[in-house]
Amino acid sequence: MSRIRITGGAWRSRLIQVAEAPGLRPTPDRVRETLFNWLGQDLTGWHCLDLFAGSGILGFECASRGAESVVLVERDPSAFARLRQNTAAFDCAGLRLVRADALEFATTANAAFDLILLDPPYRHGWLDKVAPLLPGLARPGMRVYAEAEQRIDSLGDWQTVKQGQAGQVFYHLLERT
Repeated sequence: MSRIRITGGAWRSRLIQVAEAPGLRPTPDRVRETLFNWLGQDLTGWHCLDLFAGSGILGFECASRGAESVVLVERDPSAFARLRQNTAAFDCAGLRLVRADALEFATTANAAFDLILLDPPYRHGWLDKVAPLLPGLARPGMRVYAEAEQRIDSLGDWQTVKQGQAGQVFYHLLERT
């Protein structure tokens, strides 16, 4: 089992444990630091959705930076069990865990978000499958963060406004046009 460090906010430097699960690749520190430089460090009042939570590190980073609510959705049983253990270590009523398929959750969610974090398993077309569901999850001004195995220009109505690459990972911040 490995551990990964939260890079900013109230929980800066705290470690979370990462489950051994197929395809699980926690977002590297440098990429997370770039993301929160793009977004701003203070997410006070934001409602965030980590739709393919995996390790949950992106959601924990949002909560650490003051997000009002963070929903972490994960279907893998071992990753979900580790998320539950990690969440219990933090005193944060705004963290909500959901064990579900990402598409089923996105189709039935009765909530809207300021930020959606998408870091799905590669080579399964998840981003294309999620794109049509984004409008139903959006609050005005919602941004989308997406990691992929290649560069993406858009997801539905959301266009890439900032992007980077770390090794084999392409990461993007998208805003609605």
